[in-house]
Amino acid sequence: MQALLDTIAHMPPPTDAARIFHGRGGMHEGCEHLSLDAFPPVLVLTSFAELSEESIHAIGHALEQRWALIAPGQPLNWVLQIRLPGGQGRTELMCGAVPPSHVVTEAGAQYAVHVLRGQNHGLFLDMAAGRQWVRDHIAARQASGQAGAFNVLNLFAYTCAFSVTALQAGATHVMNMDMSRGALSIGQQNHRLNHLSAGASFLSHDIFSSWGKITRAGPYHLVIADPPSYQKGSFVATKDYARLLRRLPDLLTRGGHALICLNAPELPESFMHEHMREQAPELQFVERVANPPVFADRDADRALKVLVYRM
Repeated sequence: MQALLDTIAHMPPPTDAARIFHGRGGMHEGCEHLSLDAFPPVLVLTSFAELSEESIHAIGHALEQRWALIAPGQPLNWVLQIRLPGGQGRTELMCGAVPPSHVVTEAGAQYAVHVLRGQNHGLFLDMAAGRQWVRDHIAARQASGQAGAFNVLNLFAYTCAFSVTALQAGATHVMNMDMSRGALSIGQQNHRLNHLSAGASFLSHDIFSSWGKITRAGPYHLVIADPPSYQKGSFVATKDYARLLRRLPDLLTRGGHALICLNAPELPESFMHEHMREQAPELQFVERVANPPVFADRDADRALKVLVYRM
């Protein structure tokens, strides 16, 4: 646990939402079960194993000491989340308070989060580089003087952070699709927070039974797919990604791009390339978007895979 304590001892005052310590990448021996995130003004420590009272006390003491130096006079707010196999675990407010309307920033955008409710907090911090790629891709197209609409399909949209990014960068329209009405409701709130009153639609549908609706609204200049790797009744990567990829040629404009994401440590990058060659050979691989440096992983195949293809 010493690597986490050392990181806390040197962490700067958090401003944007961001990961502070990433033990899951296997770069810090003995800390593989730990991560520390900043959702200002709250810090969230996540452990994928039970922690002893001594460990919790040591981490809390380290946070208190560092906070007194980097934010004198400001209260320390921190949350502990224990995640165990089978969806078991608990979330506890250890110190301070969480704002009733908790809004964080990333790259100038605002997002509503909920760190005391559920395992997912409303913004996936490891996808920050993916969102930046979308921002840069659309902005570069705008700067090049390419005229006309730019339409985006955001599949498995969750709380629509990709949509906010795309519209801020100059996209004409984003169709956000997710089975969860609750997540899309937060997505609509995120658009209001960023004063994006037009350009987005929100459809709570099962994607695999909605291809007609999706196709009629196209074609799209960019398709984003960031599904769960395993969510019973929604998406299981090993059997459902092939079904998704074979639809891409009918959805994309000529020269359009697909941003395909896979967060499954047990599936290597080659899994995606092989499926793309089999299901949508019209799409050519462009690049793998590098994850934020703090998410460094000793095995690139186990890390989040964000892949860009071009039609």
